[in-house]
Amino acid sequence: MSSRLLSGRYELLEKIGDGGMAVVYKGKDRLLNRFIAIKILRPEFTKDATFVENFKRESQAAAGLSAPNIVSVYDVGREGNIHYIVMELIEGRTLAEVIAEEAPMDYRRVIDISKQVAQALKVAHKNKIIHRDVKPHNIMITNDGMAKLSDFGIAKAVNDATLSTNSRIIGSVHYFSPEQARGNYVDERSDIYSLGIVMYEMLTGHVPFEGDNPVTIALKHINEEIKPPSEYVGGIPPALERCVMKCTNKFQTNRYNSAEELIEELDNIKFVTSVVGNHLFDDASKEIEQKGENGASLLLEEDEKGKKKGKKNKKPWTKKKKIAVGASVAAAILIVILLFVFGPFGSKAAVPELTNMTLEEATQEAEDAGFKIKEGKEVFSNDVAEGHVAEQSPKAGDEAKKGSTITVHLSKGSQDGTVPNLIGENYNDIEEILEDAGYELGIVKEVSSAEPEGTILEQDPSAGTNANKGTEINITVSDGKGKEKGTVPSVTGLSLEQARAAIRSAGFEVGNVSYDESNVYGNGYVMWQQYAANTELDRGTTIDIEVSKGAPKAPADDDEDSEESSSEGSTNI
Repeated sequence: MSSRLLSGRYELLEKIGDGGMAVVYKGKDRLLNRFIAIKILRPEFTKDATFVENFKRESQAAAGLSAPNIVSVYDVGREGNIHYIVMELIEGRTLAEVIAEEAPMDYRRVIDISKQVAQALKVAHKNKIIHRDVKPHNIMITNDGMAKLSDFGIAKAVNDATLSTNSRIIGSVHYFSPEQARGNYVDERSDIYSLGIVMYEMLTGHVPFEGDNPVTIALKHINEEIKPPSEYVGGIPPALERCVMKCTNKFQTNRYNSAEELIEELDNIKFVTSVVGNHLFDDASKEIEQKGENGASLLLEEDEKGKKKGKKNKKPWTKKKKIAVGASVAAAILIVILLFVFGPFGSKAAVPELTNMTLEEATQEAEDAGFKIKEGKEVFSNDVAEGHVAEQSPKAGDEAKKGSTITVHLSKGSQDGTVPNLIGENYNDIEEILEDAGYELGIVKEVSSAEPEGTILEQDPSAGTNANKGTEINITVSDGKGKEKGTVPSVTGLSLEQARAAIRSAGFEVGNVSYDESNVYGNGYVMWQQYAANTELDRGTTIDIEVSKGAPKAPADDDEDSEESSSEGSTNI
């Protein structure tokens, strides 16, 4: 393509990508003299004012994210009807391309890539940004193996556009969480579900659900259970498979509560498998499981017996044999230690009840019972006082390994609330109003109006309505391009001059003035107007009127005939 300059700064060099929502070009920033990627929205999306507004707002928010595993957004701009974002240029491939060429992928690489994507989500979630469209196409793998997540702005804007229209499903339904498929509330755990699907695809080479159309696939996410990856591919560590299945649990509360928690789990899996090896670890796990509750202790006893039986052997051991036996014994002991620390067979205890406690009280209670505590997110609760534990995971009474972590979610008070009045406010000024009242901004619809640009004209739910905090408030805003309305005056029965003055005083213009005879209206008075009185019209509209010329005159011949007829009659009498 011939080179083109955007905003007098960004030079388009060549097309390097073509997606469903945007086209990506390699470009050059002439001001900073560096190569960049420029993503230009397709024309069909720029026609939707709501989509464009959401895209701009979310892209600007994403531009504030700075992390090694996030594709940096440098600028968001518009030139005419072209909307674009300027991003870091990545030398590499999409994860979708990597999967197509290499899957099923080695589990160690799956762990590494998954952890990097989770690191990106951790940063985004801490900045109150939910990606909503985590998929291999939005994950770049650099030439040196680093994973980078992109398309935060487009993901959020598309999601809102999908909710605000009854059009086709936009996005990648293969990676949708069940709550997204239902159109329900999404949170950080929705991104974790999508990442779980990506992990599944890396391990097996395919997504868990396929179908003839997006609706069929969405319904499978809602209703059907995911088959474990090991049913398709061997050699996957059981701990990693459990991790994938937990990420893709259909219920948000059963998934990892945060990207940070997922990262911790991936670190544990990586450590264990790297120290003792996947197959050795699996074999020991199966042997201990077969031996029952005291399997680890029995394994140690058998190992001790084996060492004594070596001692009884009359034949002297070679140095090579001693090293081999010593290594196997050390490996067996290490396996048992690791299983106690990380595996499913360590000492377990009932999780204590922490609800209604302060964080300090919960921490002490958990430590007394042999657990660690971690503060999760704040949640609304009508039953638990603000600052006290409203939810916990695992739940009270569940069996969990001693030394494991209990995540507690503190109450941020009652969810009951009253919707604030936004009408008349400017769109750019309502963030603080909504935050103080505990509500979220929903769908933003723009209409033509004479009110200043950004003025809120309507809201749903309406002001004063009782609604749970966290509810999204949809608003209608003015584009500032509409004309002011006026009320058409009644001018019939007025003189022409009076009518002209009344029309102009109401903000309209006098249009065509026609004349006709009338037996009702006297000469020079208005007997018809183009628009009925009290009609609402744009100011400046022309109004035609018709003026009376007076009563029609009788023909002269008719008058003479009448007189003659009258004379003749009187003569005959």
